[in-house]
Amino acid sequence: MIVDASVALKWVAPEHDSAAALGIIARGHLLAPDLLAVEAANALSVRVRRREFTAVEARSALADLLTVPVAYVADHALAPAALSLAADLGHPAYDCMYLALALDRAGFVVTADRRFAAIVREHPYLSGRVRLLDQLA
Repeated sequence: MIVDASVALKWVAPEHDSAAALGIIARGHLLAPDLLAVEAANALSVRVRRREFTAVEARSALADLLTVPVAYVADHALAPAALSLAADLGHPAYDCMYLALALDRAGFVVTADRRFAAIVREHPYLSGRVRLLDQLA
């Protein structure tokens, strides 16, 4: 199971579906591209700018997120496939990094990003490779 930043952030910041996100940790065997840490740091910095978190809280949240047992895969190994997927889907390459990892490992991406899930769902060969967090049983 590949987790994206939209799910990982729910582990450390109370959001809709945080309980479901925490529940997938118990399933084990979580994977993510290295990009997850950068995307999480960026999202937390946005919360600091919006004054939803203090800088100290954001740093603590990121540190907590990085303790979750996720096996990270080097971005450079996924970038060529992510570029091809991004061009094919007309979607940003950073989201396609997670999809490239799912294809490489014969898995699926768990996301809270409804737009990304909808785009992949419509693709004839990629349908089923992205699942919404709130639809996992």
